[in-house]
Amino acid sequence: MDAESIIAQLLTPEGRSDPYPLYARAHELGPVMPAGDGMVLVCGYEACKQALRHPGLGADINMVTWGASLDEHPSLAMLSRSLLVANPPHHGRLRSSMSQVFTARRVTALEPQIVRITDALLDTLAESGSSPVEFMDAFAFSLPAHVICELIGVPAEDRHRFRGYAGDLMATLELLADPSGLEAADRAAVEVDHYFTALVEARRGDPRDDLVSALVGVQEQEAQLDDEELVANLTLLLLAGFETTTNLLGNGLQQLFEHPDVMAGLRAGTIPMQGFVDEVLRYDSPVQLSNRIALADGVSIGGLPVPAGNHVVLLLGAANRDPSRYDGPGRFDPRRQDIQPLSFGGGAHYCLGAMLARLEASTAFGRLLSRFPALGPAPGDGPARRDRLTLRGHETLPVVLA
Repeated sequence: MDAESIIAQLLTPEGRSDPYPLYARAHELGPVMPAGDGMVLVCGYEACKQALRHPGLGADINMVTWGASLDEHPSLAMLSRSLLVANPPHHGRLRSSMSQVFTARRVTALEPQIVRITDALLDTLAESGSSPVEFMDAFAFSLPAHVICELIGVPAEDRHRFRGYAGDLMATLELLADPSGLEAADRAAVEVDHYFTALVEARRGDPRDDLVSALVGVQEQEAQLDDEELVANLTLLLLAGFETTTNLLGNGLQQLFEHPDVMAGLRAGTIPMQGFVDEVLRYDSPVQLSNRIALADGVSIGGLPVPAGNHVVLLLGAANRDPSRYDGPGRFDPRRQDIQPLSFGGGAHYCLGAMLARLEASTAFGRLLSRFPALGPAPGDGPARRDRLTLRGHETLPVVLA
């Protein structure tokens, strides 16, 4: 099996459901390999780390648009204005504006609210008694949704509408997405654009202690963001805040069910919570891949030249299981040392919300395990995975609490 075949298999339902055997085959071929049609596949840990930080590689929106007209697809047009796919000089301008308000101090200050929201959701779960509960819907989505909405400033009465929008818009991040299948994403982009445009205008006249007001203030003082960029990046923060943490919570709980000794160790305090969260991020990353493009000639990754314009597919999920980096990479072991997953990317495009996701996960798992000592998988049908490759998570994960 060559690199082209691996990519083709990853795009099948079977490959999306369980990409890890394909990652193992990729490692047998080497850390970096040509994949035909101006494409390079990177699966090695050090090679991915190098590529994420390489100044000659930029974000690659072409991996999802493939020549589609941005005028015809509002979802792709919105994506094109976001920090996620921006390259110099625009990236520095956008990142500077976002970093001024999305600070470590602001995230740390959210901890009491995260605890309050977590406990309120656990109270609601407890009402089910011994009946099965759908964990993804009742908790894994609800917690990050409420947290990121509080941070941004989305009123509580509006938050319910964003789950559908998030699911639809995330289709734009899939590898080799078919633009003809973006109808739902386009409709969601129009609705979200209208919503945030109105919210921005409301905060201009009535500033509050939230991210929208702070970004409006930066915009007015420095003229770093135009209105379309402001809305696009608010959307990115909102959706990334939903999806990645939702997947982290679901993937982590599944590992606890499959490794009851780890669950017992977390409860007893013999396994550090941060080690557990890091190992979930490594072992079953909520973000499986990222895309780059060579901005000029002279780029080399892992010794392989990457000519200008070549597309680079970074298999982050494979890099996190690189046998040259981790002993027994297919073994879930939160006690292992020096866990440094690449799940949040790296370099200029390192995820702004990484600290928030870790804080939410640590809080959620600690309080969930303490509150429900009999927590376990529900009998009957098991969990169901979402049919996605880039963003790996569960559609359903039924549990019992007592």
